[in-house]
Amino acid sequence: MAQKVIKFMDTSFRDGFQSVFGARVTTADFLPALQASVEAGITHFEAGGGARFQSLFFYCGESAFDMMDQFRKQVGPDANLQTLARGINVVALSQQPRDIIGLHAKMFKKHGMTTIRNFDALNDVRNLKYSGEMIHKHGLKHQIVIAVMDLPPGCEGAHTSEFYLDRLRQILESDIPFDSICFKDASGTCNPRKLYETVKGARKMVSADTVLWVHSHDTAGVGVTQYMAAIEAGIDGIDLSKSPVSGGTAQPDILSMWHALKGTEWTLDVDHLKILKAEEVFEECMKDYFFPPEAKMVTPIVPLSPMPGGALTANTMMMRDTGTLHLYKDVIKEMGDVVRLGGFGTSVTPVSQFYFQQAFLNVTQGPWKKINPAYGEMVLGYFGRTPVPADPEVVRIASEQLGKPVFTGDPLDELDPGIPKAEAILSQHGLPVTDENLFIIASCEAKGLDFLLGKAEMSIRKKSDEPKVAMHPSKTQTDTVRAYQVVVDGQSYNVQVGPSGAPLVAHAHAPADPIAHGEGLDVHAPTPGKIMALKVAVGDQVNAEDVILVMEAMKMETDIKAPIAGRITGIYISEKDNVQTGDVLLTIG
Repeated sequence: MAQKVIKFMDTSFRDGFQSVFGARVTTADFLPALQASVEAGITHFEAGGGARFQSLFFYCGESAFDMMDQFRKQVGPDANLQTLARGINVVALSQQPRDIIGLHAKMFKKHGMTTIRNFDALNDVRNLKYSGEMIHKHGLKHQIVIAVMDLPPGCEGAHTSEFYLDRLRQILESDIPFDSICFKDASGTCNPRKLYETVKGARKMVSADTVLWVHSHDTAGVGVTQYMAAIEAGIDGIDLSKSPVSGGTAQPDILSMWHALKGTEWTLDVDHLKILKAEEVFEECMKDYFFPPEAKMVTPIVPLSPMPGGALTANTMMMRDTGTLHLYKDVIKEMGDVVRLGGFGTSVTPVSQFYFQQAFLNVTQGPWKKINPAYGEMVLGYFGRTPVPADPEVVRIASEQLGKPVFTGDPLDELDPGIPKAEAILSQHGLPVTDENLFIIASCEAKGLDFLLGKAEMSIRKKSDEPKVAMHPSKTQTDTVRAYQVVVDGQSYNVQVGPSGAPLVAHAHAPADPIAHGEGLDVHAPTPGKIMALKVAVGDQVNAEDVILVMEAMKMETDIKAPIAGRITGIYISEKDNVQTGDVLLTIG
């Protein structure tokens, strides 16, 4: 009997990049591997969207639209190029109004995409309706998603096969246009038996010609087992990747899956020798990139605190940047409580980031002392309905800290049009008002503007860029050089302090205000993070609650406000500095 061919999408150049490198890969570096993949006979690629949209502007100094154009040119006109969208967030971390959702579909069609996979982390079908209509309107194929995972132990009330099949029923009863259905497990935690029962039930609910797909990660070590269960239950297609961005936090490898299907009634339509050759080319292309060790390993704690593969390395990369990687295990453990009390939204972007950010705050500031605004808005209902109601005490704290009531309406109805705002920003800075620029401003905000103004900063980890530090054989350098501004006898100095605490460099400034002596109340960093904007200078007069600087940690920007009125008498940090909890930032006298 002939074997049934299981379809697959090659996710190497989108989810693979996101799951291993935090999405920070330049187009020129991977194009030879893409060409080798085409020569290997692959015709269905994930080509953008998700974090691979913002990351190109934020970290790679290039346009995601240009990347998509080059992708299409490389693969030819007939390949199925697919991207990832987050319902009403599209490719942003915040919700987008209707005009920007429409512009998203229009621009992705213009720049060569074929299919958009469209999910809502809360599985609120309302959030898929308008975005699905826009995808269909602009001539793209719409793959609608049910987001799946396993809950931390002790949680119940959602994320069962019955829950997912109820969401499928809601989709089928709606008038949302779609071309295929995907069960997307961003954390790789959905146990294989549950996935089997879900796909088996779905197969009975849809017509025989409805295409069903499954997406997962190997973070918990069960990716191939999940796919085998889904295939046995009647799935049509799966997501696979290629070495060196397969396994671990990414998708199972094409050749691993091909091998697992030997002796069964299913197969992949691949030439394994050609795939092997494509992997060799890919490995050569990526040889200079820094591979985080956590990206290439099974993480057994993930089923207890579901962290998506695509977010795991993005978060650890940011923690490396801010010197907080030592907190990672504590934050992951704390995620269990954050998920349990937050209403069971699926741990996939952007909700997975809300979870991680809130867990980060709980670890660094104390449990629930500070509510991350996005997490707070989620439990209050501003992103849609969570699968189960959030914990009442967390809801109360969020409402109190954010000054917002519980919201039960449609999130889209609360959003003002985005195009007029984006037009005003472009005009204010003398930038061309094009559809592309409008969408960049709307979805990437300040960092999108920095890119358009030529101020984007490259932040890609490559082995050849790592600093070469000479050290005494018996010692290791554990601290980085720190920079401070200090005032001595009215004279302002920039001082760099080495790992031993000894000053390395001291540069004098022009004489400071005579009273800028550094005496008064010290303002400390509330969390680890990076100084994004310094709003004051030595000698400035401030009022209590004035914003004096902005810190960023884990994609959260936090305003640091003056605790008292007074004059700034000392500043000990500069913009772009990394700081730790408790570091003195400045002094108010």
